[in-house]
Amino acid sequence: MEMKNRRVDVWCGGAARLRGKIIKVENDVLYLKDDDGESCYVAVDKIAVVWEAREEEHRAGFVPVANNR
Repeated sequence: MEMKNRRVDVWCGGAARLRGKIIKVENDVLYLKDDDGESCYVAVDKIAVVWEAREEEHRAGFVPVANNR
């Protein structure tokens, strides 16, 4: 399955999870680019799971309440 240019979540075990667009896989290294344009390199043999990112990251914080007045 061709995953190049798709936005994915990558889990290598533990608490670490990476999200980014797949640029390429070369010499057993996955090249990702995050939403800020920063590059990340992951050893393919360390990857446990890869899945397509379905929605934006939910971040801690306040949720706005609708004003019903």
